[in-house]
Amino acid sequence: MEIEERVAALEARVAALESGAAAGTGGAYEGDFWALDGWKERLAGAEAADGGVLFTGAVRLPTGERYEWQTGALTEDVLEDDGPVEALAALGHPVRLRLLREILGGRRTVAELSELADLGTTGQIYHHLRQLTAAGWLRPGGRARHEVPAERVVPLLVVLAAARR
Repeated sequence: MEIEERVAALEARVAALESGAAAGTGGAYEGDFWALDGWKERLAGAEAADGGVLFTGAVRLPTGERYEWQTGALTEDVLEDDGPVEALAALGHPVRLRLLREILGGRRTVAELSELADLGTTGQIYHHLRQLTAAGWLRPGGRARHEVPAERVVPLLVVLAAARR
């Protein structure tokens, strides 16, 4: 391909991106329902009359750990399931949310967590960690460390993102 052809092709791509941004799409992905379109195709194959929801994410934590995850659920299954009550209740305390954020950020031992202001006593921290563990948001790691299980990292971020105003 000659230089003129390459420049023309590049100009066309830039113009397409700029027109998308001007139209409010903000680029190649925002406003483009590629994941939703694929999910709807799957739902049509499953004859799910009431539809469903799809959650997906690719995450790199401050610790360098990377997670990729996706799942979908049919609307009727989500509306009939009482299981999330304990998991959601565990997230309903500001100290527990802060603990999860700190653990995702790399502070994983009670000693590291107790150095932070406003988390309470060591006993209170252990109490919150037990509740988060019982609800499945944490699991004990080696050497008195706590971690968010790999299969719960993206769901946790989805819940937090969904709860934002």
